[in-house]
Amino acid sequence: MKLSADGRELIHEFERCELAAYPDPKTGGAPWTIGWGRAHGVRPGDTCTREQADAWFEEDVASFERDVESLVTVSLEQWQFGALVSFAYNVGSDIDEDTKAEGLGDSTLLKKLNAGDYVGAAEEFLKWVSPGSSVERGLRRRRRAERAMFLGLDWRAELARP
Repeated sequence: MKLSADGRELIHEFERCELAAYPDPKTGGAPWTIGWGRAHGVRPGDTCTREQADAWFEEDVASFERDVESLVTVSLEQWQFGALVSFAYNVGSDIDEDTKAEGLGDSTLLKKLNAGDYVGAAEEFLKWVSPGSSVERGLRRRRRAERAMFLGLDWRAELARP
């Protein structure tokens, strides 16, 4: 499955395109990010062009598409796939040997989804918000939008809510 234009729009709504590397807003340092939220191999002082940022976005989307397909064992509708790719794009795929939920791979969201509990999985999006952090408000908006998309609802309507 491939990310739809709607899914790409959702990611772009929350990932700003920055042509100079910037620090993680929660830590003030690593991981450094550039382009449309690319963190892999980014160092302070790195820069890129808009064309490079767009190319990296396509590479990263393709990687997260593959990860979602490998992690999910139940059938998905296009909108559910899009919400999961957006989620993984933001928190990571978490494909590793431990069982600590550092992204989609070890999350309760994925466990509920793979058990066939689509509604329970949808509610798990709302738990990934970094309470008390400087980015909590934005993450709440993003998770509500991802949850709405996952449920086949109008995710854009969630953007108007505080």
